[in-house]
Amino acid sequence: MSTETIVAQSRQDDVLILTIQNPPVNAFSPGVPEGLKAGLDAAAADDTVRAVVIIGGGRTFVAGADIKTFNLPREQAPDLRGTIEKLDAFPKPTVAAIHGTALGGGLELAMGCTYRVATPDAQLGLPEVKLGVLPGAGGTQRLPRVVGAQKALEMMLSGTPIKATEGKEVGLIDRLIDGDLLSGAVTFAREVADARPLPRISERSVEGASPEVFAAARQGIKKSHWGQLSPELIIDLAEMAATTPFQEGWTAEATKFMQAKDSPQSRALRHVFFAEREAAKIPGLGKDTPTLDIRRAGIIGAGTMGGGIAMNFLNAGIPVTIVETTQEALDRGLGVIRRNYENTAKKGRMSQGDVETRMGLLTPSLDMGSLSDADIIIEAVFENMDVKKDIFTRLDAIAKPGAILATNTSTLDVNEIAAVTSRPESVIGLHFFSPANVMKLLEIVRADKTSDTVLATSMALARKIKKVGVVVGVCDGFVGNRMVHRYGEEARQLVEEGARPEDVDAAMNALGLPMGPFQMSDMAGLDIGHAIRVHRAKVSGEPEPDGWLDRIVKTGRKGQKTGGGIYDYDETRKPRPNADVQALIDTYRTEKGVTPRDISTEELTKRLAYTLVNEGAQILDEGIAARAGDIDVIYLYGYGFPAYRGGPMQYADEMGLNNVVADLERYGQTPAPLLKRLADEGGSFADLDAGRGR
Repeated sequence: MSTETIVAQSRQDDVLILTIQNPPVNAFSPGVPEGLKAGLDAAAADDTVRAVVIIGGGRTFVAGADIKTFNLPREQAPDLRGTIEKLDAFPKPTVAAIHGTALGGGLELAMGCTYRVATPDAQLGLPEVKLGVLPGAGGTQRLPRVVGAQKALEMMLSGTPIKATEGKEVGLIDRLIDGDLLSGAVTFAREVADARPLPRISERSVEGASPEVFAAARQGIKKSHWGQLSPELIIDLAEMAATTPFQEGWTAEATKFMQAKDSPQSRALRHVFFAEREAAKIPGLGKDTPTLDIRRAGIIGAGTMGGGIAMNFLNAGIPVTIVETTQEALDRGLGVIRRNYENTAKKGRMSQGDVETRMGLLTPSLDMGSLSDADIIIEAVFENMDVKKDIFTRLDAIAKPGAILATNTSTLDVNEIAAVTSRPESVIGLHFFSPANVMKLLEIVRADKTSDTVLATSMALARKIKKVGVVVGVCDGFVGNRMVHRYGEEARQLVEEGARPEDVDAAMNALGLPMGPFQMSDMAGLDIGHAIRVHRAKVSGEPEPDGWLDRIVKTGRKGQKTGGGIYDYDETRKPRPNADVQALIDTYRTEKGVTPRDISTEELTKRLAYTLVNEGAQILDEGIAARAGDIDVIYLYGYGFPAYRGGPMQYADEMGLNNVVADLERYGQTPAPLLKRLADEGGSFADLDAGRGR
């Protein structure tokens, strides 16, 4: 595509219009800077041009820089900084006409212009922190000069865009255009065409730039962005904007941008950006795969999971019929749903009218027959295969033809559940994570006979109810819980060898996980893990498990819900070590003839993290997950693995697979065949994904 095509030049008398035409989102990719510079040169050379309007063609202004160009050498990357320098020095007024989004480099481009006008619903933001970088084309220097230090820090550290209406209030937008944007922008350009001197942002000072503002920001990121590099650099640069000449901050910004971009954290966050988008693509299914229209949902079970699942549909405006076996359980479930909504309303995140609208979409019932008109029915009862098979046998006779029959099982065989129906092609696993109304992950479990239409509909439904859907295959625990089961086994083994539970958790906290394995077990309920171990032992014909963790459960300590599990808890739910638990562990070691040893934080971290990687590699090899990136997405959104580490598989790539294999072998684990092969070949999981068409 030629430069003239990417940035079209047109005239309305004395105003030159530069229209960026780089669909779908007018990303600032090669061709855009050349086109804008050519347009500015044409305007400078023509005395009849009094002002320039820059506008986006299609649905948006400029949604940001093209992330794919981040890996290009600097001389090959699109010259956003050079374009903005040219705009800043331009002798005639330039007007950015914004609709849709002006994000990242798009907002920096707009701030390089003399003026900005926008439609009221336009979105403005600098989200670079979410990719582990920082605004690198003047954003850290110009935004504080426009909106003040505190607002600029808020926008840059959160990465959350603001509406143009707020932009007008804080001085970022000069005029809101209610009618035709281009006509309004041209009219505005003529009004300011003779204004001199030009009000360049680079020549302004920063308001509200007290030392306390920057100190508070540094304190704040210890909680919101713990361990991350780019937020620290953003604050440093914003402070430079307040205390040094523009050119000095502009130069420093370029250096610090490269420092952030080349960091492992940014590589990880960019990996997450692409992995999440790839996860939405189902191998073997084309975009033309037909989907079903989900107009009404049915939920079986009004407990914690069923109620949370129902809320997702209610939030999306989809009516729900929720079924329970007793009026008491039904009333209790409805009460929890209403309280959740009422609490959200008290926090100002929805109105009381919104609460009533959602509750009005919910129909309680004690009769499973009331689900006969549902387009999708989700079973959300406790993990018992016999109970689930009974429910699906009954559903098969009740559900209308074509209805999707879904199980929320977290571990059980979806093929076995599907086999009791006469329509296994309509059965799928939809594994929501607790609390289901909060957690973003949805494991979409593809059974052997699940139809393409049911699979495609489930992925589309995930997006509609604001979940990140990832397709997985059938095995015990699917992807997430299968990996966390091995992770938990390794954590228990580490304690048996001599580590304290709090040391194990602290090692994973230091890696960036909000909860270590034992903190997570206490939150979920120790009795749940114990019941799973008992069930597996029964199925395999082994003796009932009697590990140190099972013994804790038998004392009545089941976790946070009983006020104590591995740790003690008070009303703050902050874990505290318990002397009796440690004594129980010591006794257990003595019985087993184990002499406890000191275990370093390095060993704790590597054994736990690499156990996840090893099991993930085996899952990939078996085809349970289609891509390593899918596993990372599951662990980010389902288990709290820090995004700035990229997920366990990306973390392994960053550490080097040869090092991962060597450490696994050093600590007595057998590397999965796929992991060993990739390490021997000098490859990576990213290479594997690329080879599979990522």
